[in-house]
Amino acid sequence: MTPTSYEHDFHARALQNARALREGRLSEIDAEHIAEELESMGAAEKRELLNRLQVLMVHLLKHQFQPERRGKRWLLTIRHQRTGVERLLEQSPSLQHTLTDARVQSVYEKGVKDAVLEADLEAHRIPPDCPYALDQLLDEDYLPN
Repeated sequence: MTPTSYEHDFHARALQNARALREGRLSEIDAEHIAEELESMGAAEKRELLNRLQVLMVHLLKHQFQPERRGKRWLLTIRHQRTGVERLLEQSPSLQHTLTDARVQSVYEKGVKDAVLEADLEAHRIPPDCPYALDQLLDEDYLPN
């Protein structure tokens, strides 16, 4: 079988590498590309975690600062994002180290910008520092007043 280049067909090449690994044909694998893909997969999980956290914060802010517009859709989004974060942390517990206070603050600041734009919130009413502790963000029963 002729090796497939990554530039031509990533999927086929990934399957070829997996087959060669399983069959013990280590001299046929493309170790450099496999290493790059594994690193890329780790980075993708980290991005997904931070993106879910940001969407969660946007909806917590909308819930907190627009009580007159609260509804099931916001609550469902909050629940789904928490579930997604929970699953990511269960599958990859080392991602917990990503959630430093500084990183949570950075995600919060981006979430504030999104919430202001999406929901026409008044930016001056929103605290500059994240008002949500990490355990509150992940607590399925927590909702800000």
